[in-house]
Amino acid sequence: MSSLTVTPLSTALGAQISGVDISQPLNLEQRDAIEQALLKHQVLFFREQPINPQQQARFATNFGDLHIHPIYPNVPEQPEVLILDTAHTDVRDNAVWHTDVTFLPTPALGAVLSAKLLPEFGGDTLWASGIAAYETLSTPLQNLLQGLTATHDFVKSFPLERFGTTPEALVQWEAARKKNPPLSHPVIRTHPVSGRKSLFVNEGFTTKINELSETESEAILKLLFAHATRPEFTIRWRWQENDVAFWDNRVTQHFAVDDYRPARRVMHRATVLGDVPFFR
Repeated sequence: MSSLTVTPLSTALGAQISGVDISQPLNLEQRDAIEQALLKHQVLFFREQPINPQQQARFATNFGDLHIHPIYPNVPEQPEVLILDTAHTDVRDNAVWHTDVTFLPTPALGAVLSAKLLPEFGGDTLWASGIAAYETLSTPLQNLLQGLTATHDFVKSFPLERFGTTPEALVQWEAARKKNPPLSHPVIRTHPVSGRKSLFVNEGFTTKINELSETESEAILKLLFAHATRPEFTIRWRWQENDVAFWDNRVTQHFAVDDYRPARRVMHRATVLGDVPFFR
């Protein structure tokens, strides 16, 4: 049996994992136990894990191929690990409820976030369960949403006026924009492993519901954005240095609270690519 201990933290989502050193290679039993905990609890937290970028990437690779972000800076010797450093990068797009990289045809399966430098206070992150949000919608509204698709757009969180402010940044932004045009995903997504259904729209990247009029789309998205982030569907994590979070990006969204300026906050993230979202 695995020596992992899984301690649930709330009804909707979240569990703390102990009994494993993720700086070391995982054996198959450990890897499978972590995956099963992720499927059940949607976001996992590990305390006292002082991992370097190479160890972080190795841990994340247990669960899939890694993504290199088109905008954020990365660790030069480990480009799959991006750097969220408030001293150097505009990270306001993280202070909105969002699901990572839904502007991709195959959005992230999950992400591994490591706390490197924290403010004295503030800087918590919240996660919300798309499964809980979907399952508490009324049956008529579930029926309405099934089969609908929504547009997800890179530019909504990475606008030109914030990320194209120098000649070098403009070249990078234009290349990212060309590589990541707007695309569509189901409004309700079926988890490819568990089969559970989840709300799959987010304020960070979703711009419209394609089958509805502009007015209808705006009204429904406003309702869904508010519903998805009700307190009872969320968990709030107060970071300590060397904490690591690993979340199922297919069924969650998150919000990095920007309440600590002018203090500095540095996080490293490795993003695991997923598959094409579907509904059935």
